[in-house]
Formats: sequence, C-alpha cells, structure tokens
Amino acid sequence: MPLDHYISQVHLKNFYSPKLGNLLYAIRKSDLKSFTPRSEDVCRIEDGSTNSYLTKEREIEDFLKDIEPKYNKSIEKLKSNSPDTECVYTISGFLSYILTCSPAGMRINSNPLKGSVEQTASMLDANNAFPPPPPELGGTMTELIDSGKIKVEIDPKYPQAMGIAEISSYLSIFGNSTWEILHNPIENNPFFTSDFPIVFELSKDPQIFNKIIPLSPELAIRIIPDRNFDSKSIDHSFSNFKYRNRKLKRRDVIILNRQIVRCAEDLVFFRDNHSWIPKFVKKNSRYWIEPQTQKIPSAKGTYMFFSHKIVER
Repeated sequence: MPLDHYISQVHLKNFYSPKLGNLLYAIRKSDLKSFTPRSEDVCRIEDGSTNSYLTKEREIEDFLKDIEPKYNKSIEKLKSNSPDTECVYTISGFLSYILTCSPAGMRINSNPLKGSVEQTASMLDANNAFPPPPPELGGTMTELIDSGKIKVEIDPKYPQAMGIAEISSYLSIFGNSTWEILHNPIENNPFFTSDFPIVFELSKDPQIFNKIIPLSPELAIRIIPDRNFDSKSIDHSFSNFKYRNRKLKRRDVIILNRQIVRCAEDLVFFRDNHSWIPKFVKKNSRYWIEPQTQKIPSAKGTYMFFSHKIVER
C-alpha cells in the first residue's frame, strides 16, 4: 500500500532547520513529546489518497501533480509581490487538498453528514417509518439518538470523496477571494506549521470563515472569501482575485502562531528551536477545531446551520 502524505513534503521542507539539515523540529500536542523528523516520516497514511467511493480511486494524486511541483515557485511569487494565475491556482489547490483529504479535514467535514442523517432519522421516526425499538432501550429512535444510545458514525472516506469531487469548486472559491499576503519580519519568531496548517478565523460575516495558511516561516496568507461570488461557477482564471500585502508586528505573529498551534490536529512543526516554544505549545495544546451544529425549528421543519469553533477539548 502506498504511504500518502496529507501534508505535502514540499511544504514541510520549507520548515527544515538549518541546524538539523534535512530535519525539522516537532512537538505532539497529545503528549508534548519533541522529536526531529524528516518530511517523509510524518503526516502520512497508508492509502490515504485512495478512495473507493470514486470511480477513479486515486484521482486526487493526478490533481496533486499540478500543485506540488509549483509550490516553492509560488511562494517566491508571493514574496516578490507578483502572484499570477499559476500561483493562485497552486496555493488554492494546496489549501483545498488539506481541507478535503487530511484527517482533520475529514473529521470536520463528517459533521454536516452526521447531522443530516440524524435529522432524516428524526423525520422518518415522526412518520412512523421505523419499527418500534426494543422496549429495553427505553425510547423512540429520535430519543435514542438524542440520548446517545444510538450513534451515527460517518465513514471519513465519504466526506473525503465528496470533497475531491468538489475540489475544482473549492479552488475557484479560494482563488476568487481577497488575499492578504502576511510577511513575518520577526527573525526570532517565525511561523509554525502543523498537520492541519489552516486557521479558521471569524470574519465580519458570521457565516463565513477566513482561512489563514502558513506557507513558510516568513510567509502566510489570509484568504477572505467573497460572499457575493457564485460558488457554483468555476472560474480558474480567477477574474475576481485581489490581494494586498501586510507586514506583521510581533504581536500579530504571536497571535497567529497561537492559532496555528490550537488548530493543529496533533503535530506542530517549526524551524528554530527557541527555548520558549515548548511552553508556548503546552499552553495551547488542549485546543482544536470542533464542528458546530445549530438546529432552528420552523413551521416547515428544522433548519440546520454548520460552523466551526476553536475550543478546549
């Protein structure tokens, strides 16, 4: 079985430490253990890119052939204030892949499906579509789901398949957004990265989350989606793409690194082994991204709203 990397090696290599050669520093949030892996030794799963729900099981690997070889060149274009269509496509594709194929992405994207199945079960139950549960369980199907006696489990490969099928749409949405190119000039406080290097940030619109992605120790981007962009249209010419540069101050970098640690699923990576980093990671290690479901009853049924929140486990 192939060992597929859900975080591209080309990304992780940008965080190699000059003191270690072809290694980078890492800390696990789960046990706070430190180690120094190679990029090829982390963020990988056997057959992670294989999905039997798709007609072409390894379709996403063909997509990555257009993304990974152009990653470093795209970073240089962003640094030099010259992002072009190829650059926007590459970085948008990198983000789309992580959102759909990483373990964290699959976990987060399972929640809307789980909510939909539970809601459908409740609707069917209200119409007596299920035979009565055994009396010893003590309740209707809806009551058993609400109490947790019956649990709906989603195969994470299914939301992965849905994401892969829609990856062109994701790419179009991100590429037709406004980007803030975030430059980090603080030499002793470079950006971290992780096994889920995406920060979900609340925007002025409560239904839209900005995405912040560290691309190298000195560079990150904030993607601000355009609510008015037609998400059903596929525009890979990125005619609505806009960008601006922003030079961060120390406080901005600290806040962003804190969020990178909190949004990481488990592994945090960094280039420079500063003495303050273990304590910093420990302080933020108990947080992660948790999907949220809000149910609002109405005359026609129940409306369901799905969002995300950085919470303490």
